[in-house]
Amino acid sequence: MQTRKIGFIGLGNMGAPMAANLAKAGCAVTGFDTAVTAAEGVTMAETAAAAAKGADVVITMLPNGQILRAVAAEVLPAMAEGTLLLDCSTVEVESARAVADLASARGILCVDAPVSGGIGGAAAGTLTFMAGGSEAGFRTAEPLFEIMGQKAVHCGGPGAGQAAKICNNMILGATMIATCEAFALADKLGLDRQKMFDVVSTSSGYSWSMNAYCPAPGIGPQSPADNGYQPGFAAELMLKDLGLSQQAAEAVDADTPMGARAFELYRRFVEEEDGRGKDFSAMLPRFATRRRE
Repeated sequence: MQTRKIGFIGLGNMGAPMAANLAKAGCAVTGFDTAVTAAEGVTMAETAAAAAKGADVVITMLPNGQILRAVAAEVLPAMAEGTLLLDCSTVEVESARAVADLASARGILCVDAPVSGGIGGAAAGTLTFMAGGSEAGFRTAEPLFEIMGQKAVHCGGPGAGQAAKICNNMILGATMIATCEAFALADKLGLDRQKMFDVVSTSSGYSWSMNAYCPAPGIGPQSPADNGYQPGFAAELMLKDLGLSQQAAEAVDADTPMGARAFELYRRFVEEEDGRGKDFSAMLPRFATRRRE
């Protein structure tokens, strides 16, 4: 791939390693963040517009849709016609589509491409991208996806990437809760956790939450449970994504009772209990110490 000029807006826990991987691959990366003043291999700009000026592609990794809309309003006027705005944030579908409309009005390609894989995947360059937008936009972004990740799926038109991410993480939140509940029940039934894992991980209870990200310390592959539940994916981020799923469900009149229950449990865990700042798999010690409601 020829050297490309990249503007990268949002250099937090996810954005910084993604930008660093692009720089290591030979891209000329100019970054901006309201809090971060340096990132490996990245030239820092004083404003988001300055980071976007002259860029072939502007990548955003931002906390929510409101901030995304504000940043888009700032950077799009600084971008040239035919360039690409690649948003990797996780936001509501409506914001993704609104930003795509703003970009289209200026002749700028736009792809919404939220990611799965967490901080570890961002650092290792093994993220999965769920992309929404035009075929031309996706093809323009593809070489960058190959640097920052291991898989990219073109899910459809504007907003389709966000729809895929929301549905995926609603499943993840619900299955993690079920996995934690099962370990807590096994404890009280006197079943050894390792035996529980050996059975479930090779039978019909198999899931990513059990097999790849087991919430029980010392069981299965290394996971945040083995590091005091320091977050790979924080509980408050799961709460955010489950909230987006319920907003989307309400908007299209979809019945998602399991998603709604998962949202409420994570809301309580984060806002009323001690879940803030912990990994989302820390639901296991929560259930292990509680009685039936």
